[in-house]
Amino acid sequence: MEFVARHPNLWSKKGGVAVTKFEEKQPSVSVDKLMWMYEQMVKIRYYEDQMVEAYTEGKSPVFNIGEGPVPGEMHLATGQEPAAAGMMVHLTKDDTVTAPHRPHHHAIAKGVDLKKMTAEIFGKESGLGKGKGGHMHLFDPEVKFSCGGIVAAGIPHAVGAAMANKMKGKDWVAVAFIGEGAANAGAFHESLNLAALWNLPLIIVVEDNSYGISVPKTASTSVESNDLRASAYGVAGAYVKDNDPVAMYKASEEAVNRARNGQGPTIIEIETFRFLGHFQGDPELYRDKEEVPGLRARDPIMKLRQQLLDAEHVNEPELEEIETRAKKEVDDAYQFARDSDYPKPEAALDDVFTS
Repeated sequence: MEFVARHPNLWSKKGGVAVTKFEEKQPSVSVDKLMWMYEQMVKIRYYEDQMVEAYTEGKSPVFNIGEGPVPGEMHLATGQEPAAAGMMVHLTKDDTVTAPHRPHHHAIAKGVDLKKMTAEIFGKESGLGKGKGGHMHLFDPEVKFSCGGIVAAGIPHAVGAAMANKMKGKDWVAVAFIGEGAANAGAFHESLNLAALWNLPLIIVVEDNSYGISVPKTASTSVESNDLRASAYGVAGAYVKDNDPVAMYKASEEAVNRARNGQGPTIIEIETFRFLGHFQGDPELYRDKEEVPGLRARDPIMKLRQQLLDAEHVNEPELEEIETRAKKEVDDAYQFARDSDYPKPEAALDDVFTS
């Protein structure tokens, strides 16, 4: 397990930013938290696997994005589970999370109502947004979660939540999840500047899955990792290698503690793996045929599972019980979505605001 932390409090024009490297052979995290993370990651993976099947229905033999029970675009997070689980284990329902167009892992780990979320994706009236938002526009005020399809648009929203938290005198934090491509957008830099200036409890998690749609990071980004940009704003930065769940836990723990204690923003970049295409139906012509099998051989769920077994924290039957429970929750959510009713045609004019 390894992550690198950069500390802005030691920043100077002469010396640069101080770097601390953390390496551990075995997890030093409580068993309960590791088990929670494992269950969330299993739930996320199974949820996305089931979504592949549901989304594919009615879209063959010729792919038609408008057909099937789940029409429209679909961006899945299979392989990116550690980013969500490693951060959310430190959060409460009072902490705000914003997510991008690939949001299911964040929503699940934040505790969004899984039945209502799935119904929303299926376009059903029982969904979070009465079936009108779809998978890129999930909103659950009960746990302060939202997402959107515009790249980098969630960062300013998180800054606003962080500012509100500070003005209220609360120790609540705001976390914005983005892809590495969004770190080149103006909203990223404008938001960081303001958050640093006002010392806000903001954390930006950059999920580097190597591609902005089909463009490799090496062709779009001038720095090796976006945590290096932290020093430009005088904030903390951390880099998590190899999609490591425990390293993400550690980096997130430090960032959340800093935010809650009034020490300002943090940028965390995690090297993560996108096992699927940018969207379902993506021919992935930009990837070498051996890339994805190589990534799957480094599956973070299997890595954490083996760590738990090797440290004798848990046995096989206990893990199987967790897996069964997670899968049942997902199956129940999908059944609820399929059994729910579509909105009535006249409901199209409900909840529409004009000026």
